[in-house]
Amino acid sequence: MVTIEDFKIDSSKKIVDDVNIQVVYIPLRNNVGISYNETVKTGDYVYIGSVIGKNAMIDTPLISSVSGYVVGFIDKYISDGSVSRCIVIENDFKDKYLNKLGKRNDITKYSKDEFIYLLKNSAIYDISGYPLYPKYDTKNRINYLIINGAECEIYASSDNALMYNNVEEILEATDAIMEIMGIKKAYIAINEKNVKVITRFMSHINTYPNIKIYPLIDAYPNGYDRFLVSNILSLTYDKHSTEVGVICQNVYTTYAIYEMLKYNKPMNEVIVSINGNGIKKPANYKLRIGTNINELFLKTDILKKIKDPLLIAGGAMMGISLPTDSVIVTANCRCFLVISKKEDKEMECINCGKCSEVCPLNLIPSMIIDNPKEADKLHIDKCINCGLCSYVCPSKIKITEIIKKIKGGYSDEI
Repeated sequence: MVTIEDFKIDSSKKIVDDVNIQVVYIPLRNNVGISYNETVKTGDYVYIGSVIGKNAMIDTPLISSVSGYVVGFIDKYISDGSVSRCIVIENDFKDKYLNKLGKRNDITKYSKDEFIYLLKNSAIYDISGYPLYPKYDTKNRINYLIINGAECEIYASSDNALMYNNVEEILEATDAIMEIMGIKKAYIAINEKNVKVITRFMSHINTYPNIKIYPLIDAYPNGYDRFLVSNILSLTYDKHSTEVGVICQNVYTTYAIYEMLKYNKPMNEVIVSINGNGIKKPANYKLRIGTNINELFLKTDILKKIKDPLLIAGGAMMGISLPTDSVIVTANCRCFLVISKKEDKEMECINCGKCSEVCPLNLIPSMIIDNPKEADKLHIDKCINCGLCSYVCPSKIKITEIIKKIKGGYSDEI
């Protein structure tokens, strides 16, 4: 019998980072609906970090993840299941950067204003898909920093692999953020089952007395920001954790900050788990933002021949099934699954109440999908798209996907 454990990717395995992708497609709209106006045209040469798109409402630009020539524009599926116009850039494999890279020995010696400026112009995005800088550009006093390494998705291990292989960098970045922002204490939240990762951190953390490892109970969805703040600090908030003096951010975001502070490097790549029974050797890949996952499959020959293959972007619980494998990796993308398609016949709701029983936010999902015009009154905005309602539904109703459509966009806060 095949179990979830059969598809676990060992966090100590090396992250694959030598896949040369010929063409990248930079979406002009992201998973949370932020749209950009292109600032380049066909024939323009761009560098890594070149501004290729802007949004009048936010200060974080859209940047190129490779150096090379803009060769056109095309519509492509992105990882939230929607279609976006993309800027097509042919990689020249020279890795020329717009701003010169260097190495800074002490990364704590930035002012808050310098730090926020770099967050904006290095295109640092949180796992949610939103620019990170507003969390730090606040008048609220920040007392606590929580680094989220929970890795909720059962087939994903990109964060675990990052933590295992880059413990010192993550600790150094966390310490620098605390020093720059005057934060007194930080917690790195890791699932208690990830013993290898926790052990690695414990062997390095003694030189950082104000950073603590917080083992999380192995329960889904334990990485939701509100749960972390409540469980670790016994605090609750209305809209943003900064209201109670807390910043939560994903561990990969923290690593991107390390590269920004240490080397002046923009956020141009992400680590993605490629997994499922349709993959020969599940592994974690470091990929340029804008990679077409289809090109990765072709270059690495990692696909198995399976009956009715299905590509899921985002993971088994929160992911979206896609009609094609020509899908673009975005800044918030952490997992792709290739599995055998299993068609479950959808039936009418039997009002069993199971969806409301498992909802971690105490919503009534069945009422929301039955009364979309009343969705606001039923607090649809609190939904975190964890996928539990769809998972337990005996009628096989795709509740999570329906709620996402009602909301008018994809919202991933875990």
